[in-house]
Amino acid sequence: MSEPSGPFSDVRAYYEAYDEAGRLGVDYFPLERARTEELIRRFLAPAPAVVVDAGGAAGAYAYPLAAAGYDVHLLDPVAKHVRQAREASALHPRPLCSIREGDARALPFGDASVDAVLMLGPLYHLPEREDRLLALREARRVLRAGGRLFAAAISRFASLVDGLRSGAVLDDPVFARIVEGDLREGRHRNDTDNPRYFTSAYFHRPEDLQSEVVGAGFEDATVFAVEGPAFALSDFEARWARPAEREALLRFLRSVETEPALVGASPHLLACARRADGG
Repeated sequence: MSEPSGPFSDVRAYYEAYDEAGRLGVDYFPLERARTEELIRRFLAPAPAVVVDAGGAAGAYAYPLAAAGYDVHLLDPVAKHVRQAREASALHPRPLCSIREGDARALPFGDASVDAVLMLGPLYHLPEREDRLLALREARRVLRAGGRLFAAAISRFASLVDGLRSGAVLDDPVFARIVEGDLREGRHRNDTDNPRYFTSAYFHRPEDLQSEVVGAGFEDATVFAVEGPAFALSDFEARWARPAEREALLRFLRSVETEPALVGASPHLLACARRADGG
């Protein structure tokens, strides 16, 4: 596969060492997972339908969809993730249709051949706008008329709000310098050997994510706040464990999920859009 522009070897090395497969089960990340799944279910056509999970890692979102009756194809550029997805497939009652290493900018599927494309990670690590548009246009190419795109992005303000939550942005001058760069240009650069500072990435403003999705030829594009401000709850894990409080939290987040004044404060954004019926 071709290399995305930028230091993608750093990105691969980061994910080879990091436990991405377990991330969604700790800290406030179960909220990211629940809200992402909720938004996908809201717009996805009923099963059976064909879904491509581009950048699907070990299959956190692919396997629930497969269990619900969807025909899911997963690709990811990180060999470790592909191995983990295959290991999970061997144990799953409804395996994925295909699992392979691949690049979201060159999807190995025919024109107008799938019903939905999940792009829940590739835009994070494509610092050049031309590459992000190429990936989005590839998603449009393989989608049937009326097919749905789900494209995730990291908010331009994610490192700031997370750093304020933890205190790191005030206590750690190295992290503070990285955050200043994020806010200035959206390019997250970790030039240290500390994996706590993440890896090379691009952080979107909500309006820029919508502009890129529309620029790639999609219609009905809406950018949603995934976690909203709820990630900052100091006792999130305890509250999430209580069903009544968990549902109340999700209900409030739905009520402000597209509120312009709040969307950018969410660590993650999700653009949901449709390929026009006219092709």
